[in-house]
Amino acid sequence: MNVLIVLTSHDQLGDTGHKTGFWLEEFASPYYTLLDAGVVLTLASPLGGQPPLDPKSSEPGFLTDATRRFEADSAANTALASTVKLSTVQVDDFDAVFYPGGHGPLWDLHNDPDSIALIESFIAADKPVATVCHAPAVLLKAKAANGDPLVMGKNVTGFSNSEEAAVELTDVVPYLLEDELASLGGLYQKVDDWHPLAVVDGLIITGQNPGSSTAVAEALLKAVNSL
Repeated sequence: MNVLIVLTSHDQLGDTGHKTGFWLEEFASPYYTLLDAGVVLTLASPLGGQPPLDPKSSEPGFLTDATRRFEADSAANTALASTVKLSTVQVDDFDAVFYPGGHGPLWDLHNDPDSIALIESFIAADKPVATVCHAPAVLLKAKAANGDPLVMGKNVTGFSNSEEAAVELTDVVPYLLEDELASLGGLYQKVDDWHPLAVVDGLIITGQNPGSSTAVAEALLKAVNSL
């Protein structure tokens, strides 16, 4: 089984002067869930090379067994430092795609034409697309085969308005993901803040927050194995 992991290349948190990027737990936990299941992983990003890490995600309070394992894993760190350019990726080479969150995807992957085309191609090929936390933003501009928004009529989740308020970034982010998913006809679901939730609707798998990352990866494995 071959799975593509697509990470953000965006490192600026709006106009705050602070850094953002991908969230370490949302990468590390799915990475090892998939790797330990025998999956061959390829890492990609819009610019290639080292994707930016949200510095907050490596603070002591956010570390987990998976993030500690990653920090000690030289092979994984080497792979992350040398992501391939997203524009070079071919859907035929993979069985599924996974997008970790962090605030970065709200800016670059949301609008990235290569990412949008990739998602549409995965769906057209009956291959699962999984996203977690802020990464469901990558679905917002993707279209279904009939031209409707990809998320229209689909059960989806993503970082909630209340969670965005809790981290005090409501006025910093370019849009609120919960609102955007709902405005496109997505059937948005959520649980209490910071509780895990993975939602599966056909080929689309979404997770609400960092704590949902393992559940999303497990759902992705199940989806691929059932095809």
